[in-house]
Amino acid sequence: MTGSLSQEDVARLMADPSPDVRAQTTSKIAAQYDRKYPRMTEAERKLAEEIFRRMARDAEILVREALAANLKSTPDLPHDLAVALAKDVDSVSLPILKYSEVLTDEDLIDIVRSENAAAKQVAIAQRASVSTAVADALIDTGNETAVARLVANEGAELSESALGRVITDYTGSEAVAESMARRPSLPPAISEHLVSAMAKKLEGYLVSKHDLPADAAANLILQTRERATISLLSRGATGADLEELVFQIHVNGRLTPTLIIRALCVGDMAFFEAAVARLSGVPLKNAQKLIHDGGDLGLRSIYEKAGMPERLFSAVRAAVQIFAEGEYDGGRNDRERFVTRIIERLLTQFEDPASKMTQDDIDYLMNKLRQLAA
Repeated sequence: MTGSLSQEDVARLMADPSPDVRAQTTSKIAAQYDRKYPRMTEAERKLAEEIFRRMARDAEILVREALAANLKSTPDLPHDLAVALAKDVDSVSLPILKYSEVLTDEDLIDIVRSENAAAKQVAIAQRASVSTAVADALIDTGNETAVARLVANEGAELSESALGRVITDYTGSEAVAESMARRPSLPPAISEHLVSAMAKKLEGYLVSKHDLPADAAANLILQTRERATISLLSRGATGADLEELVFQIHVNGRLTPTLIIRALCVGDMAFFEAAVARLSGVPLKNAQKLIHDGGDLGLRSIYEKAGMPERLFSAVRAAVQIFAEGEYDGGRNDRERFVTRIIERLLTQFEDPASKMTQDDIDYLMNKLRQLAA
């Protein structure tokens, strides 16, 4: 075979058929095999493949390791040879499992579900691309390391339901949670679920390690979690994603008045509308009409139906009015300016002799708004 296996190589192999020599010979042939470097005739390629098949059955692991290491990225490797190497011991199989494009989803799923396949599962999770079917099979394994690598892999196709299963099935795994948090793009509902899970863990840590009273820890974590949720909203959750996010927050008991008003007071009207609609049991379109088209009575009626606190109604009314005036423009520092305008509006209302707001009401609202702006 021109440029691949010389007479000297053959003579050496015959004179010294040691594992080292066989491994070196295997590497030399494999290096010439890739079609990207056409140094073999078609006949030579067929002969090389037969040699590879024999080497794949070699009793010495060293020989099979050399074969896998040199053929792992070969796109036209015979399928049967790729599968044989992929099912070998870990030191042989892992390069093939991680890099070979010859393996099909069916091959990969079969290996994922095989016995004693933990290391193989980790390698598959790190492939340049992992299909939804293969990802689902990996999540089912219970292999924490493999799932952490899978979630961290930007080339893995992970549906929202798959991510939800990861959060549910691997709740106690710090490695999985860290990988999830670093994933560049997550559905808003998944992000919020992750934030809540991490908040609960942090609350327990504050109480047990820092002797912080449970009530104080809970209040601190509530503030932190709600700020994080508002940060998620700022990334632009809309439509079905937003409604799913609101639904998830609600069913888990986290759709609090402070979260809703915090969102509104930084200009997130869409979340406020969806949240009030959910709490009041009113269709979203009807809720929007009452909030924007029903005047003060329409807003108050749905506000009360949603069970929102009376003491914060003035802040909500001010925010809705300012939003209608176009004060929230999406420009630089718009959130800070929006909260400032609400505070100015409330102070103006307090100065009005006809206003029913007391000094206690103003103090309460100012304190809440400062928290919201923080």
